[in-house]
Formats: sequence, C-alpha cells, structure tokens
Amino acid sequence: MGKLKVGRINYANLYPIYHTLEKEFDCSSYEFVDGVPSKLNAMLRAGAIDLSPSSSVEYLRNPELYNILDGVSISSRGPVGSVLLFTRRPIEAISGNMVMLTDQSDTAVALLDIILRRFYGIDYTPEASEAPERECKNNFLMIGDDALKHYARVSRLHTTVTEADAADAEPVQCMEPATLVHDLGEIWFQKTGLPFVFALWIVRKELYDPADPRHELFKKYSADLNAAKEMAMKNLPEIAKNSPLIPYLNEAEVIAYWKKLDYELTDDHKKSLSLFKEYLG
Repeated sequence: MGKLKVGRINYANLYPIYHTLEKEFDCSSYEFVDGVPSKLNAMLRAGAIDLSPSSSVEYLRNPELYNILDGVSISSRGPVGSVLLFTRRPIEAISGNMVMLTDQSDTAVALLDIILRRFYGIDYTPEASEAPERECKNNFLMIGDDALKHYARVSRLHTTVTEADAADAEPVQCMEPATLVHDLGEIWFQKTGLPFVFALWIVRKELYDPADPRHELFKKYSADLNAAKEMAMKNLPEIAKNSPLIPYLNEAEVIAYWKKLDYELTDDHKKSLSLFKEYLG
C-alpha cells in the first residue's frame, strides 16, 4: 500500500499544526506535497493528491468530488491578518479602478469580489498579477505570508535590515505606497456576523470507502491532525520560536497573529460556508 498523499501549504497560518504533526506524530505513511492553495486545488481536483487543507471555494464548487474533515478549518471571527487589500484611497473611492489580484488563492479572490461588488457596490476591473511591481499599484490583494510581510513593511514594524531581509529580494520602492489596509476577514464578519472559512481540509470522497486501500491511512491521518491541532493551540509560545516569520515579526506578533485565527469547524462556520456559496451564485 502506498503512502497517503497530503497537501501542505507553507503559510504561517498552518505552521503550528504541521509543525506539531510532523514533530509529535508518526508521519512515515504520509507523503506531503507542497504548494499554494490554488495549485493544491487543481491537484485535488485531478486526483493527484488525496486530501489537503485547501480553499473553501474549491469544496463549494465541487461537492460531488469531496468531503471535508470535521473539527478543523482555517477561519477567522474578525480580522484574519493575512488576507489584505491594500489601497491608496478609502475603499469606497476605488470604484471604476483596477485591482491587482493574486493567483495563489481562489477563495480570497472570490471573497474580495463579494465584498467589493455586493457589500460596497463597487464596480472594478480585476487584473491577475504576482509581479513585484504590483506593490506600487493603487489597489492590490495579498494573502498569506506575503501579506504579513508587506503589512510589516508598510507599518514600519522593523527599522533595521535583518539578514533575512538582505537574503530576500529587495522590497519594491514606491514613491507613494498603498498604505490603507482592509482585512477581508474583518469586513466579512462586520457584514454578516459570521466567521469566514478560508480553508478546509478537503478529502477525495473515495477515501471514505472502507474498500479503498487508503481508507485506514486516512482515518489515522484524521485522528493525528485533530490531535495535533489541539496540542498546537496549547503550545503556541514554544512553536513561535521556530516560526519562519520571525525575521519579519517578533514572537509576540507571531502568536498574536495565530490567536486571530479560528481553527474550529462549528455550525456557525458551516452556516457561513452556506452564505458564501449563496453569494458565489
């Protein structure tokens, strides 16, 4: 029997769970496949991986292919801290303008469209780009660690150049950077009163069949994952010491970011998913 192919997103929001899973549990029967959410979405759809933390919109658009693991998600009840729209002008003033998107997350792009068009009545022109110069545009969406790092730069959290900064590509220097920051998780919560579910652990339906050779491995992974989540939430200060964000944020800031996140999957989360699906049309 082969290994269970499990997607792994190397974003800071997942670091506590994956760090704990790989440190405290026997992962020898799992093959981790790295990628950004949009890449893992496509691999799940094609059956190239068995399960993954992946965009909630992927599950909502293809329910015939998937089930979701109970008890775990990547959500927020208010600010998420890492799905951010940067603008130069107030959000209401960007109508008729271009917004640079990201190709890393289908959920973030869909959520932004709902927020701008439905919540604010803003007509805008989307443009997909991951080019560094987008940081000098008037309006652009960033997610994950890129959003956290850019927010840190914009907020001037660091006044000295670290070794990691020097190793990284130099930040784009803009004459007038976009410094207004709009947290999409916070806006969704303000408008709906519900948490927003950015990612779910999405599972190919065939793994639920006891006759499938991966079924027992899947059951083991499910138990390991939920146990790792519970363990990680109790050990955030220790985990933060090894976070890849430390060159950009200090330990207290990393922990504060993780505490903004909601890793549960309750009836409220499922109600929010239903509303998101309705808005997706």
